[in-house]
Amino acid sequence: METDFLVIGSGIGGLSAALKLAKKGTVAIITKKHKSESNTNYAQGGIASVFDKGDTYELHIQDTLTAGAGLCHEDAVRLIVEQGPKRVKELFNIGVPFTRNASGQFDLGREGGHHHNRIVHVKDHTGRDVESALLEAVRQNPQITVFEHHMAVELITEHHVFAARPATDLSINCWGAYVLDINDNRIEQFIARATVLATGGCGQVYLHTTNPSIATGDGMALAFRAGATIANMEFMQFHPTSLYHPEANSFLISEAVRGFGGRLIHKDGESFMEKYHPMAALAPRDIVARAIDTELKKRGVPCVFLDVSHLEPEAVRNRFPNIYENCMRYKIDITKEPIPVVPAAHYACGGVRTDLKGRTSIAGLFACGEVTCTGVHGANRLASNSLLEAVVFAHEASQAAIRFAAKRNRIPTPIPQWDDSGTFNQEEWVLISHDRLEIQNIMWDYVGIVRSNARLERALSRIRLIRQEIENYYKRTRVTEGLLELRNLATVAQLMILSAMLRKESRGLHYTTDYPKRDDDAFLHDTLIDRSGV
Repeated sequence: METDFLVIGSGIGGLSAALKLAKKGTVAIITKKHKSESNTNYAQGGIASVFDKGDTYELHIQDTLTAGAGLCHEDAVRLIVEQGPKRVKELFNIGVPFTRNASGQFDLGREGGHHHNRIVHVKDHTGRDVESALLEAVRQNPQITVFEHHMAVELITEHHVFAARPATDLSINCWGAYVLDINDNRIEQFIARATVLATGGCGQVYLHTTNPSIATGDGMALAFRAGATIANMEFMQFHPTSLYHPEANSFLISEAVRGFGGRLIHKDGESFMEKYHPMAALAPRDIVARAIDTELKKRGVPCVFLDVSHLEPEAVRNRFPNIYENCMRYKIDITKEPIPVVPAAHYACGGVRTDLKGRTSIAGLFACGEVTCTGVHGANRLASNSLLEAVVFAHEASQAAIRFAAKRNRIPTPIPQWDDSGTFNQEEWVLISHDRLEIQNIMWDYVGIVRSNARLERALSRIRLIRQEIENYYKRTRVTEGLLELRNLATVAQLMILSAMLRKESRGLHYTTDYPKRDDDAFLHDTLIDRSGV
């Protein structure tokens, strides 16, 4: 099919971009699960933005730069902070029911790394309500068509369009994507004047993650294979507090719980964060996650505890109804007993490199949200800056895509159909499930919160072998959703390991025992990788 704009992904970034693109043309959104399934839907905390009279843009910028450990791009940070209030108001006008205080103003929460209350939220289910409001707006827009259970296989570039290409022509252009209809296993073309990647993160590359099962790094892998520049993949944020329970599937316990007065303690009641940072439990996430990891290893215990039982019970239930109800499912009453928690892979600060307009290094390909590296997060994301970054860069990317599409009047034809001749159906689910679990175990054991040269080298040798086996299997087998996800996970895992090996220092989320100190002289820069170097 042909459309003016193709959006890959249906979280806050993709849906926000689609609504703005629809003002200038037709939009196709492809999403591999139900349209409501995204990382956005699981975001509990909120959106960081300056609304309090005692707060300023400069203070929010400074908190972001401090958390980013020297690698934030100040122009990108300034962009999201200064646009923040306007974009939040747009979401409110669309129908997001942000929680208000007694005076009718936004009820502003506080999370780790913030020195002021600036988290706009809908109690502890902000992402769910943002997603719901955006989906309703999309549903009512006749210019937008959502294709559920569709998954991008490859971006359409010169490699597919032209049989021969001058060696001096180094430019890469994108004209949409080859897309798998998961329901009938058929691959079709989605041809577009401009394409927006908004596929979210890659938490499923780790054994323990707060991310949903869809977060397999699809957009990062797609862009990398097409020739885009990828940046800062070594910086994976581990959320310090996910619920420790054999049946809880790493359920996230929002940072807002600590902002509300929650204390990190051991089973005996001893508080420990004061030993690691002046802000104690409200320290930046990388510091809290490493502190918990250290305490677990030092004491030989499986978890620590997050305690709000000293707070007024009704206030806790009212502020965190989702967390309260989920914990009660596992017979944990958070108003009476501490919550067992451990760190889990949560947010990728690296991804497809973009400029301030959401443009990638591939003409016609734009990106927003967690799939990107915009320069906002640096070496460590400040809490609740993620939804803010997504909605601001969705605006920037959509406006840039509109301008680009207006000038791109010609789409090359004919673009060849997907060729799967010579392949065969082979449902090797044992292979797929085993390799996925092996990748996750390798990354958890060797490329986790604490790393070393030996661990990274061991991980790379194993991932390279697995990735080659997957590629060989992919070339001779009909494409399936499981195989595509496995291929993308292996690609992203290798990118993360290579990036970690290039950074011979410890900074932010990347901590290695071989280089325990920060080295601003040699490494005050982004880590860049493209397919020519892998």
